[in-house]
Amino acid sequence: MLKPKIAPSMLSCDFSQLGEEAIRMIDSGADYLHMDVMDGHFVNNLTFGAPVVNCLNNYLQKNTKKEYVLDCHLMVSNPEKWVEDFAKSGATIFTFHIEATENPSELIEKIKSNGMKVSIAIKPKTDVSIIFPFLDKLDMVLIMTVEPGFGGQSFMKDMMKKVEILREKLPNLDIQVDGGLSPKTIDFASKAGANVIVAGTSIFKSDDPAKTIQILKDSVQNNLIDKDKDKDKK
Repeated sequence: MLKPKIAPSMLSCDFSQLGEEAIRMIDSGADYLHMDVMDGHFVNNLTFGAPVVNCLNNYLQKNTKKEYVLDCHLMVSNPEKWVEDFAKSGATIFTFHIEATENPSELIEKIKSNGMKVSIAIKPKTDVSIIFPFLDKLDMVLIMTVEPGFGGQSFMKDMMKKVEILREKLPNLDIQVDGGLSPKTIDFASKAGANVIVAGTSIFKSDDPAKTIQILKDSVQNNLIDKDKDKDKK
C-alpha cells in the first residue's frame, strides 16, 4: 500500500552542519533525505558526490537510532560511472536521468546488482512515455517540476499531467516530484497522484519544519484515501 513520504532536499540545508541538519530533518518526521548530486556538466551547477554521502551515512550511523533513507538523485552525465561508489557510500536509492544514459536497462540492472533501489528521473521537457518500457523494473519515478540544477525555482503545475498518467498506469508505484513543492503547491501534486515529495526551501526555511512536513504528508495521505475510495466505487 502506498504511503506518503517526505524527502527534504539537503541542498537547502546549512552544509557546515550537514550531519546535524540531517538529524533535525529525521527528528522532524522526514522519511527520506534527498541528496542532489550535480556534476556541472549535465546541469550547470556543482554540488557533491559519493564521498559526502558516505560521510553523512557514517555520521548518521553513529548519531541516530532512527531509520533513514539516503535518496540520491544524480543529475550527472554517464551515471553508470558512479553506481559502485554510491553503493559503497550507503545510498539507498539511486535515481538517474533517462536523458543521461544510452542504455537504461543495463544501468537499472547494475544499480540493482549493487544493492540499491532504482529510480528514473525525467526533465520537464521530456515526454513521460520514454520511460514506459522500464516501469516494471523501477522502484520509483521522479517527475521534475522545475528544470534540474538549482533550488528555489517555481513549481511547474503543468507537469502534473505526467504524474496522472503514471498513477493511472501503475497505482502502486512510488511517484516522486521535485521542485517548488511547499504547503501552497502540495495539493496539486498529491491530487495528481504523487506520494513522494521533495521539498527544500519550504522545509529548511520554515519556522517549524516538523509542522511543514506534516502538512505535506497530510495532503498526500488525504488524496491517497480519496483515490482508494474512487477505486472502491468502480
